[in-house]
Amino acid sequence: MKPEEYSPLVLAYMGDAVFELYIRSMLVGRANTSVNELHRRARAYVSAGAQAKMYHRLIDQLTDEEQAVLKRGRNAKTHTVRSASVNDYRHATGLEALFGYLYIKREYSRSQWLFDRCINENNED
Repeated sequence: MKPEEYSPLVLAYMGDAVFELYIRSMLVGRANTSVNELHRRARAYVSAGAQAKMYHRLIDQLTDEEQAVLKRGRNAKTHTVRSASVNDYRHATGLEALFGYLYIKREYSRSQWLFDRCINENNED
């Protein structure tokens, strides 16, 4: 199946795992600390609010194809909105869909480059 044929929510499902792996790898690489502390630090990056900020920071650095995936994820009909605003949750879903899409396309270096932009920008807050 081609990456563009997956539903945006399936892409976001995959992207959630990919993004979490990037975060965990980064945090473990920075410090050998307790799992509880790693989890606390990870929450600052994987919350819908944080991912929504990353969405807005990346949008101008994306190709037209990547922007289309991001928007498909953002506009997908989700049934669950946890402790976040609907807009933040939708933008986070878009970001996760993008990372899922890039993973399925095996564009690992592009995915890593975008992740690095997310984190570098996030650290400037």
